[in-house]
Amino acid sequence: MKKRKIIALLFLIVGLSLSVAFLLKIEFPQGFETYFKREYYNQFGPLSISVELLIAGYHLFMGHKKTNFTLAIFGFTALLDPLFNQMGLFNSTVPLYGTIILSICALLSLWLAFANTFKLKRLSNLEAIFSIVLGVIVELFFNYL
Repeated sequence: MKKRKIIALLFLIVGLSLSVAFLLKIEFPQGFETYFKREYYNQFGPLSISVELLIAGYHLFMGHKKTNFTLAIFGFTALLDPLFNQMGLFNSTVPLYGTIILSICALLSLWLAFANTFKLKRLSNLEAIFSIVLGVIVELFFNYL
């Protein structure tokens, strides 16, 4: 239980610091019509990934039964961003430091989710597929709105 809470606190600290960093980079336009442009909504992609890390860290800290599912959603979303960027589907708006930090956290969270390290509710095959689908939807939403 102590290891679970330490990892959860690390996820929460990283998620909070990245959320603040990504929030400060968002440019809020002056005109009304610019709120409906794709470039405006693309800015929120990195923030959404870091908020997913916050939610996964909170669930891990509390030992919620859906912890493995939220860890898998975050893990797939965070890893799909640089993957889609390398494949040429879109240009990622996540800065390099964010990509590195989020990828490390994503690999750890996927390992925790699929290994069921803390003996929380095991991730079913359907939940694993659904977490991949949700990760793809989040990535495509913020890049192909």
